[in-house]
Amino acid sequence: MGYKLGLLDQSPIQKGASPFEALQQTVQLAQKAEEWGYSRFWVSEHHHTEQLAGSSPEVLISYLLARTNAIRIGSGGVMLQHYSSYKVAENFHVLSTLAPGRVDLGIGKGPGGLPLSSKALQFGTVNDGEDFEERLSFLNQLIENSVDENHSLAGIQALPVPPEKTENYLLGASVESAKLAAKYGWNFVFARFINSDISVLEEAANAFHARNKRGRLLVSVAVIAAPSKPEAEQLALDHKLFKVHLKSGRTVTVQSAKQAETFGSQAGEPYEVSEQEANIIAGTPVFIKEELAHLHNTYQVDEFILHSPVQTKEERFRTFQLLSPTYSEEKKNEEEYIL
Repeated sequence: MGYKLGLLDQSPIQKGASPFEALQQTVQLAQKAEEWGYSRFWVSEHHHTEQLAGSSPEVLISYLLARTNAIRIGSGGVMLQHYSSYKVAENFHVLSTLAPGRVDLGIGKGPGGLPLSSKALQFGTVNDGEDFEERLSFLNQLIENSVDENHSLAGIQALPVPPEKTENYLLGASVESAKLAAKYGWNFVFARFINSDISVLEEAANAFHARNKRGRLLVSVAVIAAPSKPEAEQLALDHKLFKVHLKSGRTVTVQSAKQAETFGSQAGEPYEVSEQEANIIAGTPVFIKEELAHLHNTYQVDEFILHSPVQTKEERFRTFQLLSPTYSEEKKNEEEYIL
């Protein structure tokens, strides 16, 4: 195959279900991902939304590590603009000390929620969310135990020091993010399900490979797999993306028109909303794997992180089972899709 496959789960709360049930499904999916041969399982960070239960990836990661045996578990990702780099380093050093060699630290550049939740996360601090690179640089120094002697916090260490360091990933959807990941020697994850512009992916991949020869390029894609292409395409029909274009120049992508209008109204500045088709690779397992192989060969992608926007457990789990490294056509007639 030439590339690895991992999963991203956002702990969706199905209509009529509870957050407890959503998080239990995340645990079940992590266990299935391990059984199905996926390389890693990541959980996301979303705030103040009744549709997703995953607001604290660090806490959820610790539970998932205890409920699985070998698969890597990580954040996709921690929204660093809200937090102390020192505390993030401590959290992941503890996790990596508990489960050496199994923890991924993924850092996201976005807010992970609406302006009101960002204000709540930063309430009582001097943080304004505008110093992301400074935070990332300090986080990297803490992980490497190399805080500059001229730094105002010279001598500080993020303890405990784990037996094995975390694998570190910067998540983004722009060329600038790719360059930033390369600058600090981090792996880079391009969020193609957020930015579908293939020219941006091409430029980001080229920029990253040119600046970080040993770094790994991952691409996160939205997928829906089914036994037939028409069935998969039908499941993909209802999914849209909405972009909020703020007058200040910032653009934020959300998953519903209601979220877009709420974000704009909370932002406190003029805005416009545009709608677009969600970038979903929908089809049979053979079709999807052909698409992934094309991206792998064209842009030197080392691994794909699969995300599925479908809400029902059965269809979501079926997608990941059909695309799993251990699934084969021979097994199709021997077992049900969801065991």
